[in-house]
Amino acid sequence: MQPLENKIAVVAGATRGAGRGIACMLGEAGATVYCTGRSTRGNPSMINRPETIEETAEMVTARGGTGIWAQVDHSQPQQVQAFFQRLRSEQNGRLDLLVNNISGDSYFSKENLSGKRHEPFWESSLEKGLRSQEQAVHTHIITSTYAAPIMVANRNGLIIEITDGNCMQYNNCGIFYSLNKTSAVLLAYFMSEELRPFDVTVLSLTPGYLRSEEMLDGFGVTEANWKDALIQDPGFATSETPFYIGRAVVALATDPKIKNRSGHALSTGYLAREYGFTDLDGTQPPGYCREGVFHQGEFLYL
Repeated sequence: MQPLENKIAVVAGATRGAGRGIACMLGEAGATVYCTGRSTRGNPSMINRPETIEETAEMVTARGGTGIWAQVDHSQPQQVQAFFQRLRSEQNGRLDLLVNNISGDSYFSKENLSGKRHEPFWESSLEKGLRSQEQAVHTHIITSTYAAPIMVANRNGLIIEITDGNCMQYNNCGIFYSLNKTSAVLLAYFMSEELRPFDVTVLSLTPGYLRSEEMLDGFGVTEANWKDALIQDPGFATSETPFYIGRAVVALATDPKIKNRSGHALSTGYLAREYGFTDLDGTQPPGYCREGVFHQGEFLYL
């Protein structure tokens, strides 16, 4: 029996990158996975990438799960509410796992995201910075607002906030990027405090140097020859596929003691060594920081 058979999951932002990797690994573990996002066949999102949520759902099914796609703009509360009403109806009021993976990264330039070009906030685009907040933070709050009541009613559930860096510090990509990513860590902690009495667990999770589709394209390589990019960036040697964080999510979702980690900030590389999983090639790329926790107003590492 697959460890997540009969479990219902939603991956918000499943079109590509970490979201796609997470959805696929949940499918491999036997889950029914609702793959949501804006990019559908013939109707790409604003960033005009080729990946679609239909493809992700098909990949989930091909790996042994049940993939279901739903076009949802998670910045629109009415669309999110309608989606969870549909899920309630189709799954008899059950939801075991929500993964909030939507980011605001599309509002930053590649040079900015790589840290090669730094613009102080007063010289950055205020409009793009605020829009990135809407995508990276507001969508997570909106989605959790409509997902949480299902979990609360069942007194069961896990919400995972995907971020970049399980830490509370400045990132050299700038204040808007830093605010987006640290907000996910804080949001997980804050939600955990309110959901803990209802046996719903919330935590944040970061991948390492993610070898996403867009990252590979940026280096002019594919997954088959990704090591050719080491000439441009030797640090790319420690990169990981999106499936690595997917296996981290499966490990967390099947951990019978996961409630003890509610509110914590976790890193895929460290979880790999704890739970014993690997990336697709059998390696264990490193994590960012040790497990982070909030205690009496401080953020500490275990």
